[in-house]
Amino acid sequence: MLKAGLTPEELTVFNYRDEGVGMLEDGLYALEDKLADPAFVAKMTKFVRASMKGWEYARANPEEAAQIVVDNDSTGAMTLEDQIYRVSEINKLTEGSTGVLDEADYQQTVDTLLSAVSPDNPAITKAPEGAFTHAVTDGL
Repeated sequence: MLKAGLTPEELTVFNYRDEGVGMLEDGLYALEDKLADPAFVAKMTKFVRASMKGWEYARANPEEAAQIVVDNDSTGAMTLEDQIYRVSEINKLTEGSTGVLDEADYQQTVDTLLSAVSPDNPAITKAPEGAFTHAVTDGL
C-alpha cells in the first residue's frame, strides 16, 4: 500500500494478536522420532541459535542485511529501499525473541483455529496433543 502512494497515516492497521485471533505462522517443524535423536536435537539447537544471532545482526545492521538480500536476488526485482523496509519490519517481530515458542501464542493459535470459519464448522475440531516441544530450544 505504501508503494502505491498511501501514507502510514492513511492506513488502518489491525493487529490480529491484539484482536485475540493471532496465529503463529513460521516455525521449526520436526517429526517426533527425529526429536529422540540427541544429535539431531543438538544440530537444530545450533540452527536456532545461529538464526537468532543472524536476526540480532540484521537488527544492528539493517542496511547491510538488506544489501545482502539484494546482492543475492537472482531475479533483480528487489530494491535496497524495499529490503531496508522489510528488514525494519522483521526486526520488530524478532526483537527480544530467543527463538523459543511462546506457549500463549501457541494457545491463541489453537483457540483461533477451534473457532475459525464458524462455531459449527471450525478449522480444527479439537486441541492438538503433543503438537509442540521445547526440546530444541531448551539448550539455548
